[in-house]
Amino acid sequence: MVLAESYPTAAIDSATADMLEFLQRDRGKLSPYGVAMVGIAENHLPDKHDLMPYVKILEQYLTQDEENQTAYLNLNNYTGWCWWYWYGSEFETQAYYLKLLMRADPKSPVAPRLVKYLLNNRKHATYWNSTRDTAIVIEAFAEYLKTTGEGKPNATVEVLVGGEVKKTVEFTPENFLTVDGTLVLEGEQVTTGTHKVEVRKKGDAPMYITAYLENFTLEDPIEKAGLEVKIERRIYKLVRDESATTAVAGNRGQVLDLKTEKYKRELLQRAEDASPPVHSGDLIEVELIIDSKNDYESLLIEDWKVAGCEPVDVRSGYNGNELGAYVEFRDERVAFFVHRLMRGKHSVSYRLRAEVPGEFSALPAKIEAMYAPELRGNSDEDKVNIVDK
Repeated sequence: MVLAESYPTAAIDSATADMLEFLQRDRGKLSPYGVAMVGIAENHLPDKHDLMPYVKILEQYLTQDEENQTAYLNLNNYTGWCWWYWYGSEFETQAYYLKLLMRADPKSPVAPRLVKYLLNNRKHATYWNSTRDTAIVIEAFAEYLKTTGEGKPNATVEVLVGGEVKKTVEFTPENFLTVDGTLVLEGEQVTTGTHKVEVRKKGDAPMYITAYLENFTLEDPIEKAGLEVKIERRIYKLVRDESATTAVAGNRGQVLDLKTEKYKRELLQRAEDASPPVHSGDLIEVELIIDSKNDYESLLIEDWKVAGCEPVDVRSGYNGNELGAYVEFRDERVAFFVHRLMRGKHSVSYRLRAEVPGEFSALPAKIEAMYAPELRGNSDEDKVNIVDK
């Protein structure tokens, strides 16, 4: 790729032709990073070359998130992936894939979603993993702006709330990176009821919108919410399996059936009449299922326990859970401190013992980034009815 960039107008000699034939023949054996690089190299050579075969190879790894409107190459299943080599960098690979799309298919609907994915995965919103991959990603963004024409916007945008214009912003090539395009409504500016928000554009330029809503609600029960990170809570009643046994050897070599402590989980439904009764003294297991759209660091998961229950474990510390989280058992909640959360679904659990009879509400469990408070989600509220035996 470097040689092709250095001599873009040179005629293809026999050695170059042989190397190109070799790379085209075995491009399916290259790493995804290498596939993108060879495609970019061909684009620099004289004559027109078809780059779509390289795009098709990389599309085998493509994952699109419709809810989040992002796209990325899922490289977890690539057997030759070696993160400790430069060609094992995930973000560099995504950036070179974006560069390849700008040459092969500039109007690809995948490109803006790939840009959003890369933006969402910055460390502390300023850089990626290193100065190298940060430079390559910024270079890919610059090519995207130049190729798509988004670097030269000419548009006026109006934001209306309830039919009233609250803000007008003019985007030009000179100010589109520095203009204040933020509208904040808070306190008495947002009253109770339904509000219609409209965004109107005049001019020829794409428009990107990000909206956040924070509100205090009196609804009962509280419903789950979240986008980048989601959390779901499931509450189970543990029923002792009296038939559970393990075969062991006796003192004379005979086979003995030794009873073991084993439980069956019965899910407590949100509808009270569909749930098995919980008696004082019963064991309850709480499972928290976390769905993460990206890789994150330094998160806090808090589960507000049912008032009539107490944790079985009382010592805080590392207990070997799936997330490797530090656990703190407090009076009103259980907290999990997660250093690193990988993309995908994960779960952690802990046990409670039902003690005080009554009807109780378990406030929603929540997950949030400790240093990025806008990244958060909460589960549904649950109801638990505890009765005396």
